[in-house]
Amino acid sequence: MRATFALALLLAVAWADHHHHHAHHRDSHQHDGDMECHHLSPPNADFAFALYKNINSKTAAGKNIFFSPLGVSTALSMLSTGARGETHTQMFSTLGYSSMNQSAVNDAYSHLFHMLGHSQESQVLNVGNSLALRQNFAPLDSFIADIEKHYSAHIFKVDFEKAQEAAAEINNYISEKTQGKIKDMVKDLDTSMAMVLINYVYFRGQWEKPFDGNHTSKGEFFVDENTKVEVDMMKRTGRYDFYQDMDNHTSVLLLPYKGNTSMMIVLPDDGKMKEVEDVICKDHIRHWHDSLSRNSVDVEMPKFAISGDAALDESLKEMGMTNAFGDTADFGGISDEVKLKVSKASHQAVLSVDETGTEAAAATTIEVMPMSMPERMILNKPFLVFILEHSTRSILFMGKISNPTEA
Repeated sequence: MRATFALALLLAVAWADHHHHHAHHRDSHQHDGDMECHHLSPPNADFAFALYKNINSKTAAGKNIFFSPLGVSTALSMLSTGARGETHTQMFSTLGYSSMNQSAVNDAYSHLFHMLGHSQESQVLNVGNSLALRQNFAPLDSFIADIEKHYSAHIFKVDFEKAQEAAAEINNYISEKTQGKIKDMVKDLDTSMAMVLINYVYFRGQWEKPFDGNHTSKGEFFVDENTKVEVDMMKRTGRYDFYQDMDNHTSVLLLPYKGNTSMMIVLPDDGKMKEVEDVICKDHIRHWHDSLSRNSVDVEMPKFAISGDAALDESLKEMGMTNAFGDTADFGGISDEVKLKVSKASHQAVLSVDETGTEAAAATTIEVMPMSMPERMILNKPFLVFILEHSTRSILFMGKISNPTEA
């Protein structure tokens, strides 16, 4: 099964017009020794579920949701290195970093990228950051140094005066970094743009236990009570980590990829999706992860390719990050001469799921099955999906598959 995920997040930062004076609150940067990337795991997971709930509240019934929490957190953290005063406080509060300082967060991301860099041969996981700068705009050296050192940011200049050419240049860059999965992310660039922050996450994994394409057949997927669509349903009986959570009305299945990554599938009981979505948080993920046990399971799941496209401006404002987008924005750590504000935050992610895991993977695995009756996990109605990276305890991607036929 080819499992390909790609994500790009754009944060467009524009000149702010109002030149009123206000104090610069410098953040205290005490070093508490090197922070491990695991310090980011709980706040990033909290942020992921808060963002999911906000996006979900704006998403029509029967529509898919898919995004990379790690990608969004990374891009915002990179931007926060240049935020000051109340703007910084709001960003850290929204991201869940209030108990940390900027240097601790930077060190943790540094370590996170180091860990993700040890990607195995069997999977491709590229997480990267870039900054497209206006030709005549020079950010502070300290900001450039911080994002290059801690976020491995690649910095390049574009001519925003020529908006279409600048958009094409940025789109080509994102397309190249996501193996052509995300092509036309930037539609309209304002000529007054100062810089655009780009984050991309690209993952391609192969199932540890591939599905046999000969067993794939047409099946029905029930989007809701009144809508059903035809899908290619993959089938496999095998030994899997499985858990039925009676208290939370869900069945949970872990499908491992080769390497450090797994897909966790959460299938709510009939009519319980909203109830599950309303309460789900990082504690559920941990509880499910700890409660899984190896069972023989009949798995049926649709092949699908979906993309998620979210304008995050409203969500981030509603989650408390208001100053960054307004005329009171304080990005004094990026430039002490030019007033800046975020004009746009957009995000795109792509997911495709099929039998093998890469374009050309053929594998046969034979498992010894116990005699007992297998559990059944039939994904023929909306389900939640999480792509988890275990070494860093990161949620790479998450979403809801409401309609697998909706690209």
